[in-house]
Amino acid sequence: MTERDQERGDGRDPIDEEAAWAEIVAGYGEEPADPPGGWPRAADVEPVDRVEATAEALPAERLNDERPSDEGPRDWVADEEDEGHFEPPEPPPLPETDLSTKVAWLAVLGGPLLLLGTVLLQLEMTWWIVTLGVGGFLGGFATLVGRLRDGDDDWQDPGNGAVV
Repeated sequence: MTERDQERGDGRDPIDEEAAWAEIVAGYGEEPADPPGGWPRAADVEPVDRVEATAEALPAERLNDERPSDEGPRDWVADEEDEGHFEPPEPPPLPETDLSTKVAWLAVLGGPLLLLGTVLLQLEMTWWIVTLGVGGFLGGFATLVGRLRDGDDDWQDPGNGAVV
């Protein structure tokens, strides 16, 4: 008995773990014994006719229309390919932006591209290329952040909700 079993004091006989492991190891690779009462084997079960079993479950009017078949879902072929084809509606046009937003995006994307292009083409990094690249990025970024809405007035406009 382990100390834990003694502390519990449940009165059960301790399990001899070494003997249990030895029994498991000795029986490795053998077929397991049948459970009490046995399992039904395929030879012991009577075959069931699918048509008769289905006929009992279906009403008489459906029985004449539909017969069970051995075809599965992968054997199914559509009668008409165009039937039920979904065509999404035309998306709405993008909202128009003002000139300052377009210039700010051009500066944010164009400044780093100018510096990257200068490095890739192995041109000399002059002061005006660096100023234009870094200054354009910082100026465009500041313009875009400054034009953001603060979000405090969202409660006043209930029309921005989801459309169901």
